[in-house]
Amino acid sequence: MFFDFTIKDAIDIVLFALLLYYMYKMMKDSGSLNIFAGIMMFLFVWVLVSKILDMRLLGSVFDQMMNVGSIALVVIFHEEIRNFFKGIGSRRYFKYLATIFNRKEENDALDMMPVVMACKSMAQQKVGALIIVERKVMLNDIISTGEPINSDISQRLIEAIFFKNAPLHDGAMVIRDGRIVAAQCILPVSHNLDIPKRLGLRHRSAMGISEVSDAIAVVVSEETGSISVAMNGKFYLNLDAHKLERLLSEQQ
Repeated sequence: MFFDFTIKDAIDIVLFALLLYYMYKMMKDSGSLNIFAGIMMFLFVWVLVSKILDMRLLGSVFDQMMNVGSIALVVIFHEEIRNFFKGIGSRRYFKYLATIFNRKEENDALDMMPVVMACKSMAQQKVGALIIVERKVMLNDIISTGEPINSDISQRLIEAIFFKNAPLHDGAMVIRDGRIVAAQCILPVSHNLDIPKRLGLRHRSAMGISEVSDAIAVVVSEETGSISVAMNGKFYLNLDAHKLERLLSEQQ
């Protein structure tokens, strides 16, 4: 044996893997996944040059960059770091850890029928709507752009929010853990050239959030009254109430 592998080493590897995974999810939630990938690449090169190949001159340069880079990272990701420590003291943090092991809690029992019935009613009246159902990836940055609601899911409330003359009808509604947490939220817009040109900004916003998270985006078209769902970077167009209900139920 070249080295002794103990239980402590196994725990060390597991904890490091969990930390790395949490950092990845945090960067993905904030839309900084490309920066995270760049940081990981830089760390790999630094370890290769300084620790493995033992290149003294180049290694010293990388060491200095690491010292300065640690301060720069605090400045760049100050909001994410703040949310990280804030989340540690909340119950939401422990629930989020449970999702790492693919454990579903309250989502298993969510009743999405009010959403389905509201979408059906709005489709008949050609009232535009954009509803985001959060899943494992937390949408804190998206929620922070809107107006807090914090209410149980209700068909009448959903229809009232998206009523054409209502002050909150623009933007997206976000549902988390069976509650409407915010409305009038701003979503990232997809620049996918494969999206049909007949689809408007709501559909592009729905696709945008589905590309950066695992959320389910339900769209009701104001022009045609059709119901669509964007999920995992893919559209499901022209759904009726039965298909929408089945799709939402299967993905909970």
